Amino acid sequence: MMGYIKGLDPKRLIIMVIGNIFLGMGISIFKLSGMGNDPFSGMVMALADLSFISYANFLILLNVVLFVVEWITGRKFIGAGTFVNAILLGYIATFFYDIWIDVLGEPQQLWYKVITVAIGVVVCSFGVSLYQSSDVGVAPYDALSLIMKIRFPKVSYFWHRMFTDALCALICLLAGGIVGLGTLVSAFGLGPIIHFFDVHFTNKLLGKKSTHANGGPVTL
Repeated sequence: MMGYIKGLDPKRLIIMVIGNIFLGMGISIFKLSGMGNDPFSGMVMALADLSFISYANFLILLNVVLFVVEWITGRKFIGAGTFVNAILLGYIATFFYDIWIDVLGEPQQLWYKVITVAIGVVVCSFGVSLYQSSDVGVAPYDALSLIMKIRFPKVSYFWHRMFTDALCALICLLAGGIVGLGTLVSAFGLGPIIHFFDVHFTNKLLGKKSTHANGGPVTL
């Protein structure tokens, strides 16, 4: 463990933390739109409402369960980024959401909601690019599809990720959550924008080639 800590690149750690801040900000913007979050966040929000537990606290509880799976089956994906994302992301999203509500209020008109979703797409994509490309650990949920890819190599990463996201969206819907434009855009539309930030900003910042970490895009 001490060897791992000493081997961490401070620059990558800072970029990872900043990435999670932007990711949490993006999640809060999606929630503000009222048109759905990414499938995993939407599911967590819906289940948290049902259980009368705050989103941030419920996310940590769920991440503890998912972390056990990651520890048993995909230990190589665990790093500092795993813990920052699993523990702090919910509080970051809640912090920004409270600010937006106090300052802006909930958007009422459809065009305002759509613009809010578009802003959330850009902010989330930027955050994912920073968090993913830092290569210092993968969040427990993001690790699931990567682990499935290793266990079932004949199926592409895309379909493993689609399976987990679709399952989360279904649970979100059944739990009374919102599955809408924000959900669809998060599931299908973030990839190209994340790639844009990878190529034109993050990889240049890190001084590395334009490839996705861990064999595929890590979305929300």
